[in-house]
Parts: sequence; C-alpha cells; structure tokens
Amino acid sequence: MSITPQEKDRVMKEFATKDGDTGSPEVQVAILTTRIKALTEHFKTHKKDNHGRRGLLKMVAQRRKLLDYLHGKDVERYRDLIKRLGIRR
Repeated sequence: MSITPQEKDRVMKEFATKDGDTGSPEVQVAILTTRIKALTEHFKTHKKDNHGRRGLLKMVAQRRKLLDYLHGKDVERYRDLIKRLGIRR
C-alpha cells in the first residue's frame, strides 16, 4: 500500500520547514506516518498479509530512527512534530 502523489505533496507542504523542503526529518516522518496509517487500515481487512506486515515493521523502525535523530538534534522540533502528528513515544 502506498499513498498517492497528491497526498504526498499535501503532506510535504504541510510539514516543510522551508519552501521546497522534501528531505527534512519532519517531512520524512510525516510521510512515513501517512504510509503507516494506510497500511494499518489495509491489515484490518487483509489479516494474513505477512509480507506487507514486514514492510510495515521496517517503516515503523525507520520512523523511530528519524524521531530519535530529531530528538537528539532539537527537542522542541521533536515535541512539536509528535504533537502535530498525534503519535507518542
């Protein structure tokens, strides 16, 4: 399961730290969160999709690494991001 390019553009514009920002930790975490939410919905109907579940776990681990990096660099940006996304540590 993936997100549409329009959805990805919307998320990038919403979480960008400056104009044209596509690689900041905030944008990367926001895109991963959107993809994780889409996959979670997918697994509600496709319970035996174990290959997809492995991809989900990899995305969750990648998001955790990015959040840990951001927490180490700037705690205020980290707190703002998890509040805006509605995720918890």
